[in-house]
Amino acid sequence: MKTGHWVAVVLGLAVVLASPASAGPPETSSPGWTVSGPFTHQNLAVYLIHGKDVIPGKKLLTLQEALEQKKAVVHETRSVNELAVENLSHDAEVFIQAGDIVKGGQQDRVLSYDLIVPPRSGKVPLAAFCVEAGRWQQRGGEDAREFSRSAGQLPGKALRLAVSSARQQGQVWEKVKEQQNKLGKRLNKNVADPRSPSSLQLTLEDKELGARVNAYVAKLEKCVAGKRDVVGFAVTINGKLEGAEIYGSSALFRKMWPKLLRAAAVDAFAEQQSGRRYELVETDEVQAFLTEASKGKGTDTEVNRRIRVTTRQGEAALYIETRDQDHKGAVLHRSYIAR
Repeated sequence: MKTGHWVAVVLGLAVVLASPASAGPPETSSPGWTVSGPFTHQNLAVYLIHGKDVIPGKKLLTLQEALEQKKAVVHETRSVNELAVENLSHDAEVFIQAGDIVKGGQQDRVLSYDLIVPPRSGKVPLAAFCVEAGRWQQRGGEDAREFSRSAGQLPGKALRLAVSSARQQGQVWEKVKEQQNKLGKRLNKNVADPRSPSSLQLTLEDKELGARVNAYVAKLEKCVAGKRDVVGFAVTINGKLEGAEIYGSSALFRKMWPKLLRAAAVDAFAEQQSGRRYELVETDEVQAFLTEASKGKGTDTEVNRRIRVTTRQGEAALYIETRDQDHKGAVLHRSYIAR
């Protein structure tokens, strides 16, 4: 990596329009969620979170959809911690979620903040971390100027905490390596792809790993079928709460569900311990986790004029709340990462 790019990493550049400031107290009104489940496969349990839409009828494309439909471009900027996204659509907004992995460019990245990109946006700054330490050039037939796809979400709470809490590039690389080592140990082989051994995304594309992940997905993906009021889900692995994702609309949750379930399955497979049995977490424990995680003081970050992110650092969990200022400050997404 070039010296200038390493300096950018050390400084931990983030695309924000204002420095984090003290956030006000959390809302006292309950969102009125109910929790159902668990739905289980091996060491992974999923709990569905039911509630009302707060952003009904909003037309959003996920980043994965927008890239596949050629309605968005994620541009390489040759700065490790900053990319640029451009929405080419005439009428649809694009939702980007923190933890989305983009493949290609000079090196694969993971995106740092939730964002909504309006139609015909022009280039919009996009904060990112590298999840591929050893490359700074074109890879194979990929375009080094942009990113071809975003099919993966960051797996594992250690990696997610490195991106969303520590926000240190060196720690992200360290946790990527740890995740690769865990997966390699479970598969009894080297999961580092020869094309770029440090690439997390190439590891996630390993065929044998994919088969193991598919087994989880096949058992759990249909648990949301016919349940139109589901706005999120919580996950336990080995009998311990790992986190939850809740959205402002059921439609947005359903679009994100396949990618998020795969990430949870990757983590569950990495943490699986043969022959062990685990007590299932009760639904009221999930409710208590969600309530406690959202309490306490936090910091506000203005990602841009429209998107405000509130982060609350609790003992049990990191809570991240994204609000859409163009929709009367409605909560677009809540993310809970257990510590």
